[in-house]
Amino acid sequence: MSQENQPKIVEAFTDGGCRGNPGVGGWGVLLRYGAVEKRFYGAEAHTTNNRMELMAAIMALEKLTRPCTVRLTTDSKYVQQGITEWIHDWIRVNWLRKSRPIMNVDLWQRLHAAAQRHHVEWCWVRGHQGHRENDIADALANQAMDEFLQSSTQH
Repeated sequence: MSQENQPKIVEAFTDGGCRGNPGVGGWGVLLRYGAVEKRFYGAEAHTTNNRMELMAAIMALEKLTRPCTVRLTTDSKYVQQGITEWIHDWIRVNWLRKSRPIMNVDLWQRLHAAAQRHHVEWCWVRGHQGHRENDIADALANQAMDEFLQSSTQH
């Protein structure tokens, strides 16, 4: 198959972080389709690092307006292993562990639903190791936290 006839892949690079855990958190997403890149970010007042990592992956998939083949790269083993390994058991036991909902069940269910619309390859990269796109996603998450903290001190 020639290069022109191969289906294009949307590449998504995600990161989340928190200042304090729990504390102010932010998530960042870099989406790339061919030569086009788009960046998204957001923040929450009282959250955890894991919730922000999940939110980044959710937002990456929810920003896509039609079903796609997606290569999603995260520096979170929690997200990568959760969505590829642990989720099958969580669904089987109705999202419970020891009669209580698993941690962050709302976001895991949302991520699972978002992933169902696409064909997703879940990739992991070590964070803070000079990976260009991961560094951009990290910078976006930090920008979100900075802007959130700046706006909350101005009121």
